[in-house]
Amino acid sequence: MQTGVWETLLIAVVTAVVSAVVAGVATGVLVVPRMEARKRRIGEVHLARDRFLASMLKIMSASARMRAMNEPAAGDPDCTDVVRDRIRTERARWMKQMDEATEWMVDNIETYSLSWPAAVLREMVGTYAAYARAVVISERTDDRKAKHLARLTEPVWEVFGSRAWQRGPRLLPRSIQKLAEAVDALGEDGPHSDASDARSSVAANR
Repeated sequence: MQTGVWETLLIAVVTAVVSAVVAGVATGVLVVPRMEARKRRIGEVHLARDRFLASMLKIMSASARMRAMNEPAAGDPDCTDVVRDRIRTERARWMKQMDEATEWMVDNIETYSLSWPAAVLREMVGTYAAYARAVVISERTDDRKAKHLARLTEPVWEVFGSRAWQRGPRLLPRSIQKLAEAVDALGEDGPHSDASDARSSVAANR
């Protein structure tokens, strides 16, 4: 009788231990990998958002430098050929920065734009990325590109680059209107603008 009791207790203890081990293994095999994968995906989205903001900052700073340092005229007596070449090199480098920033935004738009729950925010991001890239690959002069990129970027940065407590109730509608005006200005910029192509691209991705 005593032996039966100990056997029963031993079986109960072993069963409890095995159940705990099985549950732990199941959690480790099934739940933990899914949680880790979800955590990784969320991390990738946040990294993409950060890079989107960094790309806008790069565009604003590079365009400001471009507008502040005009290319000297060929006959400017106060500028030597050496200095003129160096200024051209710097301006080309700043244009390359804006080229790379807009290229990344277009190529990775699905990674960061879909993370915002509001359709109006996703549409704003898509519109901005498409038109900013269209400006860079257009036949405009570098000075005109810098001007338009700055105008396109400013209202988007107001919404996505500001802190929540800085956003008043009128900020989003006002910024959307400013972005629309910046897009309209592209169509008024001459026959070599890519505004119509970008508009078609935005409409296709809605």
